[in-house]
Amino acid sequence: MTGPRYPRLIESLPATVPFVGPEVQERAMGHAFRARLGANENVFGPSPKVFEAMAAQGQEIWKYADPSHHDLKAALCAELGCTADNIVFGEGIDGCLGYLVRLLVAPGDAVVTSDGAYPTFNYHVAGFGGTLHKVPYRDDREDLPALLARAAEVDAKVVYLANPDNPMGTWHDGASIEAALNDIPDGTVLALDEAYAEFAPESAVPRIDPEDPRVIRFRTFSKAYGMAGARVGLALGATPLIRAFDKIRNHFAMNRPGQAGALAALGDRDWLAHVRGEVDRARLRIAAIARANGLDPIPSATNFVAVDCGGDGALARAVLQALAARGVFVRMPFVAPQDRCIRISAGTPSDLDILEQELPAALQEARAAL
Repeated sequence: MTGPRYPRLIESLPATVPFVGPEVQERAMGHAFRARLGANENVFGPSPKVFEAMAAQGQEIWKYADPSHHDLKAALCAELGCTADNIVFGEGIDGCLGYLVRLLVAPGDAVVTSDGAYPTFNYHVAGFGGTLHKVPYRDDREDLPALLARAAEVDAKVVYLANPDNPMGTWHDGASIEAALNDIPDGTVLALDEAYAEFAPESAVPRIDPEDPRVIRFRTFSKAYGMAGARVGLALGATPLIRAFDKIRNHFAMNRPGQAGALAALGDRDWLAHVRGEVDRARLRIAAIARANGLDPIPSATNFVAVDCGGDGALARAVLQALAARGVFVRMPFVAPQDRCIRISAGTPSDLDILEQELPAALQEARAAL
């Protein structure tokens, strides 16, 4: 009796996942978290119109979804200043990044990212045999000039940049990204992850021609639109590149309720403004709680705040574990020196009441343990 024969590349990869979900931790602890502040979810939820639209599609769930995503693309064209030929959808930005890597990266091809940046991109690159080259952060921001310089050195196929950044919440102004476009090496594509763009200042979003072949941008309905569970992400790029996705993408990746919900979310501008206001208030509250405990919040253009715990990764990890034991779920960056921080997602007032109550004891316990 024989089993499957894995390719050598797959055999060489560790059986790991980029993130351990809070549900896994809850099962291990035997109880639920009291405050879920670690996954950068939009706890304020989607527009009520999204629930109505998705529920209505329940009666039609026996049908396949439109694989061309015609109606949703039409609505997004007005939002993003592009044509339908500039848009392709995937299972969240994670899915879109996976398709991009599959499309452009062959075994041994060079790819450049920041050391400590969003790890799911690295997961895809490893899975398709690419060679990752990492550049350190500079002043808690991804170092775009250094990323592009390294890309030129190694003849990179793709350079990854998140703006605003995850896990630090920092950002580049759009003008600086626009100015850097001419530094992108020939044959290199800048993968610009804009998952948190709706929370950022308008000046942080660059103005880039959708037909510029040097850049592909990523957006999601998981954050500001509150639809993380629906897995609706998109890539925006030049027509030839977007058409090439049809060679490898899952054409039925987005289900009917997901399409209907995303369309309804786009149509409710008032709810989006409401969410932005709630996130602004939560960021201010997190910063105030941090300062009251002698910690330094890092300015953020996202729906989370990275908080400098004043030590190293060991201290931040101890704080994270002490908070988890008290029912508060947060995460932290993986790589030094950013790992001196914990990352706290925007929460409801009651969530942040729990954080405010439990953080002093968690800090005391963590410091005593080191």
